[in-house]
Amino acid sequence: MSKKTYYLFNPGRLSRKDNTLKFTPVDQNGIEGKPRYLPVEQVDQLYCFGTIDANSSMYNFLGKNEIAVHFFDYYENYTGSFLSKDYLLSGKMLIKQSAHYSSLKKRIKIARAFIEGASYNILKNLKYYQNRGKELESYITQIETYRKSISSINRIDKLMGIEGNIRMTYYKAFDIILNGLKMEGRSMQPPQNEVNALISFGNMMCYAQVLRSIHQTQLNPVISFLHSPGERRYSLALDLSEIFKPLLVDRVIFKVLNKNMLTANDFDSKIGRIVMKEKGKKKFIETFEQRLSETIMHRTLERKVSYKHLIKLEAYKLQKHLLDIEEYKPFKMWW
Repeated sequence: MSKKTYYLFNPGRLSRKDNTLKFTPVDQNGIEGKPRYLPVEQVDQLYCFGTIDANSSMYNFLGKNEIAVHFFDYYENYTGSFLSKDYLLSGKMLIKQSAHYSSLKKRIKIARAFIEGASYNILKNLKYYQNRGKELESYITQIETYRKSISSINRIDKLMGIEGNIRMTYYKAFDIILNGLKMEGRSMQPPQNEVNALISFGNMMCYAQVLRSIHQTQLNPVISFLHSPGERRYSLALDLSEIFKPLLVDRVIFKVLNKNMLTANDFDSKIGRIVMKEKGKKKFIETFEQRLSETIMHRTLERKVSYKHLIKLEAYKLQKHLLDIEEYKPFKMWW
């Protein structure tokens, strides 16, 4: 039986009953609701939106069963993850990964590849909607101009600047792609409108999914190449997320808004920021999960693979590059 991802809203109290996870919702008055049970062998990871009460024994149980838990606060901010013991970590891989980070020549080569893949997938999105009657030629031309300079840049900060320019141009095109709600510029921490709230939420969902895939390889998630490693964050997940946000997050946003699956009624205004209502989150997550489960015919493997599995394959490709087995080439949409 394949394991699944479960999304829990206001999960309340988490406890163990034999080989089952028991979630007991608790309201503001401390009154318990009807519990929900999940057989542990069915669970790959949990996304928890809201407060969860669990003791160390419970987390030991989760760790032994290799169940990841990702936490989000009321305002949809990703606050952290619980991951099981890094049983796949390799000393050789750690040394190789550190060496590639320490060498600017090696690091910049990987960082360029991330921007190359991300910008290519961004262009695929724009060309897809250009072919469907949206006037996006000027944005496509501008991003293609930025992309020409990627191979000649030899500083991480300048590469990040090009990435920022590409994404800024791309986000300007959202107001043409979207039929109803408008983005009106990127706003973060906090998002100031519905489209920005969806982007922030979707990006965090993608980040958590990438982090889970990295954890299932020998890669160390805190040693990155494009984003600078920092305190309290898994920066390699930020690197790899750049490649997958256009095809996982952005395409889901275009779908749920252009098909009116989400409307302004699915959002609330809370003290200078916009947040999704619970029903809105559920609609977005359902569509996001469907996207992760979609399959494509892999040109190298010659078999169908899901988008979710593509993320893990990307981590394996990076792993091979670091071990000098095969040069890393970023995933690019070919359809």
